[in-house]
Amino acid sequence: MSKITAAITAVHGYAPDYVLTNEELSQMVETNDEWITTRTGIKERRILKGEGLGSSDLAVPAVNELLRKRGIGAEEIDMIIFCTTTPDMPFPATANLFAHKIGAVNAWGFDLQAACSGFVFGLATGAQFIETGKHKKVLVVGADKMSSIVDYQDRATCIIFGDGCGAALLEPNYEGLGVVDSILKSDGAGIPFLHMKAGGSVKPASHETIDAREHYAYQEGKTVFKFAVTNMANVAAEIMERNNLQGDDIAWLVPHQANKRIIDATASRMNIGEDKVIVNIERYGNTTNATIPLCLWEWEDKFKKGDNIIMAAFGGGFTWGSLYLKWAY
Repeated sequence: MSKITAAITAVHGYAPDYVLTNEELSQMVETNDEWITTRTGIKERRILKGEGLGSSDLAVPAVNELLRKRGIGAEEIDMIIFCTTTPDMPFPATANLFAHKIGAVNAWGFDLQAACSGFVFGLATGAQFIETGKHKKVLVVGADKMSSIVDYQDRATCIIFGDGCGAALLEPNYEGLGVVDSILKSDGAGIPFLHMKAGGSVKPASHETIDAREHYAYQEGKTVFKFAVTNMANVAAEIMERNNLQGDDIAWLVPHQANKRIIDATASRMNIGEDKVIVNIERYGNTTNATIPLCLWEWEDKFKKGDNIIMAAFGGGFTWGSLYLKWAY
């Protein structure tokens, strides 16, 4: 019997209707379109509006359409890996709540928290459950309602983040297509530079933490940028070297959409041209776990069976990683 690999067989995404433009942000904080665009490449981002809506609600329309495209029902899903930095609540897991919402009655699952690297970590994790032969349909979801933890009085962070979801279905493949290799890294020494100060067990919510506005994402931009440029580019180059790939061998780079300058540095390190780099940051901003699957969704019709695709990401904490796969359809 041929070796089992884990191939992506369907992708889909969802972005909320409300568009938060740079112009609107300039009415909220001291900034302007030129300042934001020059530093990040972002023109607008999507925001989930409405009471009582969370990350799972971003995932429902994305996954329902994915299932429709694949021609299967939610009851056929074996497992759900829900990659998110903004879970619906501390517990139960958003994967659990989400499974109920879509009717995935035969799936078990869990939340995966690796900040912006989460979807890459999730694909690598899900692939192993397929490769063992124990699971046939593993759903990897990347969803974040970043607007729920963004301080719209802080121009250093509020210009960056948006809300969205993307999802991919992993299934067994016997042609050597799908996930080939991954390199995943983490370094807790990066915590001081990108984190949320309060709301966890170390510093539970209190009147003092709320008054101090400590329940929002905090970022020391210059330090994060320096680490991201170096590590995201290096790990993408490392996975190419490990698999004897040159720039000409790569069909597409699917990078985390945090900052256009970081994306450009990664492409340069890989020695590939702009025509092979997927970029949608100008329309969505940084949707954290959703950036890479949103790119897969938007470029799906451009991919060809057998295409060599490299994903690369960098996240708070710090986390970073790359994944090499061959497109399967």
